[in-house]
Amino acid sequence: MDEKVYDVEIRPRAMQMLVEQAAFLAEFNDEAAERLVQMFEESAASLSQFPKRAPELNDAYLPPHKYRKLLFAEHYLMVYQVAERKVFVDFIVDCRQDYQWLIR
Repeated sequence: MDEKVYDVEIRPRAMQMLVEQAAFLAEFNDEAAERLVQMFEESAASLSQFPKRAPELNDAYLPPHKYRKLLFAEHYLMVYQVAERKVFVDFIVDCRQDYQWLIR
């Protein structure tokens, strides 16, 4: 069963966040930056078949059941939403940093 069920859209802001994270990593380690992008691409592609496998992102400031979070590349969080047959990747954050600004 190789058929895609959901279309995955990477929002411009999420792509910019990924580019910034990869650029920062590349200052120290080009291979790590390339791995980050590769793992992001693999994780995002996997959402086309199993978007609801990741837990919901719950916070008092967020509408209930709107966002999900998927950990990839050990320290990075992909924040996305599922609407009908589409997955929208909205944010990419480094879990080692404070990302509460994102939901407030």
